[in-house]
Amino acid sequence: MNIRPRRNRKNHAIRSMVEETQLGVQNLIYPMFVEDGKGIKSEIKSLPNNFRWSIDTLLPEIEKCIELGIDKYVLFPAVQELKKDKIASYSYADDNFYLDAIRKIKAEFPDVVLMSDVAMDPYSSDGHDGFVENGEIINDKTLPILAKMSIAQAQAGIDIIGPSDMMDGRIGYIRSALDDNDHADVSIMSYTAKYASAFYGPFREALDSAPKGGDKKTYQMNPRNKREALLEAQLDFEEGADIMMV
Repeated sequence: MNIRPRRNRKNHAIRSMVEETQLGVQNLIYPMFVEDGKGIKSEIKSLPNNFRWSIDTLLPEIEKCIELGIDKYVLFPAVQELKKDKIASYSYADDNFYLDAIRKIKAEFPDVVLMSDVAMDPYSSDGHDGFVENGEIINDKTLPILAKMSIAQAQAGIDIIGPSDMMDGRIGYIRSALDDNDHADVSIMSYTAKYASAFYGPFREALDSAPKGGDKKTYQMNPRNKREALLEAQLDFEEGADIMMV
């Protein structure tokens, strides 16, 4: 036999040389939950050993993580109910603590990579990822809100925009808005195939962002559909996503 695949498996050194997939700390993104205030380190019951942080406690935690080789973080905002409204206006407000957290982290640790969360639900009084009108999620009225949110985050210094809303056309809309506002270097990592799943329950508890009525099945995907997921991936690629996430 001229071809013997086992030759590339005969010892550890050769196996490690030819392995196709490697997972290391450089591949990890640490999700961190940010809350307005001071001195906050509050454990999330549904996510043991994960916490809500205020920016003053978050910065030392990031410093410790950098020492371990973790240099990529995705930030999620836990917003007070009184700052929420139907159009998620606080998401791009000048006094938004989330945007301030981005600025302070990048000032303290300029070499870390920060990924954002772009969706209405943390800021929406309806708790949905899109604009709600008469109980319906209105896709095209949501897109300008997501664009304003993305531009505000880019101005604050975010490296990667993370649209998690699953509205049709949002990647192209956000990409155009970023480019038109001199943020062509800001990347987009799209939640490409995001399913209507109970797995997101702990995150919604962490952010107090569960829907006030109905569910998310009209915009998040049915996990039974494979071809639909491939279609979503193709659309996000064509609209300008730099990285696609399932």
